[in-house]
Amino acid sequence: MTVTEEIRARLTAAFAPAELEIVDESERHRGHAGYREGGESHFRVTLRAPAFAAMGRVERHRAVHAALGADLVGRIHALALDIGA
Repeated sequence: MTVTEEIRARLTAAFAPAELEIVDESERHRGHAGYREGGESHFRVTLRAPAFAAMGRVERHRAVHAALGADLVGRIHALALDIGA
């Protein structure tokens, strides 16, 4: 399973999102810190789910990181999050 697929599976299971977009932006970071040949190091995630309605920005980010798990987050160099209800 690719990192993109793992992100999708874990976020879908945790939040049943109304919208989920995952973009691997690794190629844009070629030559920068954390870049790995083959990609899957830099991601941009847009996530909309009712579960976030009562949460503040920091709480939403913490919830996403918890859902992804330390093992997966540890394999990602950069993760840009756009989270909303």
